[in-house]
Amino acid sequence: MFKKLFGRSKKGEDEDQKQPQNQAEAEDEEVEKEENNTDTGGVFNRLETHNPDELEDEDTSETEDEGGFFSRLKDGLSKTRNSFVSQVQNLFTGRSSIDEELYEELEEILIQADVGVHTTMGLVDELRTIAEEEGIKDPSKLHNVFKEQLEDILDRGADDVYDNHRLTILMVVGVNGVGKTTTIGKIALRAKQNSQDVLLAAGDTFRAGAIEQLEAWGTEVGVDIISHEAGADSAAVAYDAVQAAKARDKDLLVVDTAGRLHTQDNLMEELKKVHRIIDREAEDARVEVLLVLDATTGQNAISQAEMFDKAVDVDGIALTKLDGTAKGGIILAVKEELGIPVKLIGVGEDVEDLQDFEPDAFIDALFAE
Repeated sequence: MFKKLFGRSKKGEDEDQKQPQNQAEAEDEEVEKEENNTDTGGVFNRLETHNPDELEDEDTSETEDEGGFFSRLKDGLSKTRNSFVSQVQNLFTGRSSIDEELYEELEEILIQADVGVHTTMGLVDELRTIAEEEGIKDPSKLHNVFKEQLEDILDRGADDVYDNHRLTILMVVGVNGVGKTTTIGKIALRAKQNSQDVLLAAGDTFRAGAIEQLEAWGTEVGVDIISHEAGADSAAVAYDAVQAAKARDKDLLVVDTAGRLHTQDNLMEELKKVHRIIDREAEDARVEVLLVLDATTGQNAISQAEMFDKAVDVDGIALTKLDGTAKGGIILAVKEELGIPVKLIGVGEDVEDLQDFEPDAFIDALFAE
């Protein structure tokens, strides 16, 4: 998980590369293992290690994990599927002919689902053109064409970024109430489960209780946290955190920042300062800015993203609370109108519900029966 943000852990790679220095050492180690197992049924234990059932379990574990994530994704998108997608499907199957009224009704459905006017007009115009060029007369045949249109938007410019740097610094930004700190905690836990050495930075020194909330996540996950007292300079926290991450040879540093309205110019200037400090001190580390958006805020999320991107050059978006809205079309507007990659989506409260955004899986879950 989170391969688009962090790639593989250097710790894991180091362990994969460890090999005995020579054949003699390997043989000695094998003999030693056999001797140690003699008093406890060593031969039987070694046979158990090669149990075919266990090997089969190992082979299928990845598939089972993927199935579990898809099930969570499908459940998390149920409100959007039962509203937006269901209306589209009924529109295409409930009519006997393709006419202008059909396209107008489709426009209304898309706008109500927070797809946005610009994206909606583009989708409908393209659908009309395809129907005319391919001579489609049956409205039900527009269903697959429309699905392919959505896949094309979400796939456009999608890439998997695998990081080979020793350190990735993730600066997390967003307004209050979008689930920023919770997202950070989930990222830290999942990264640690992926054998990454994680450090957190409590850069939100403004909101009451923000430091304590992140410290609670740090304790639960079992990772270190760099923090100053409430009201301290957040840029100073970021500076200390970057130095600590480099000195301690961390894989991932996640820097929390104060939630702020995108219209608060003075706070946005402070955010720019934090970003400059991180960039300046990062040296050869990779720096990414992750913007957390709340899917339930609809088109307001677009204006938030535009302002944050202007201030700190957002690299990716975590779209949270998709399970709490029937208007999941906002993800299309975010992708089409902003051109910023959606890297993570939140489809529930559990740690596993914060997932890599995979366009194909998302569309499959959205249109699942």
